[in-house]
Amino acid sequence: MTTFDNRERGFENKFALDQEQEFKAGARRNRLLGEWAAGLMGLEGDHVAEYAKAVVKSDFELPGDEDVLRKVFEDLKGSGVSVTEGEVRMKMDELLAVARDAVKNGQ
Repeated sequence: MTTFDNRERGFENKFALDQEQEFKAGARRNRLLGEWAAGLMGLEGDHVAEYAKAVVKSDFELPGDEDVLRKVFEDLKGSGVSVTEGEVRMKMDELLAVARDAVKNGQ
């Protein structure tokens, strides 16, 4: 093994770890977003957890975050909550930062 091979393996391992952490952060963000939206819609108890799970699952429909945004925004609108798409996007960004910190700190 050369030094170059060791360096390459190290970069590959770091990339894999970064991708895993980003996936976990995205899933955590979606759960937090679901809990936030459930609160705005007046859901309580087990319904909050069920809705948060549905938001997490919605992320697997299409690549990117648009499927999650669409689901939460449409659900909020359908429940009579007055919220803009921009407000949901801002909340998604805010919660992604929170989720990244939690994943980075092993929570």
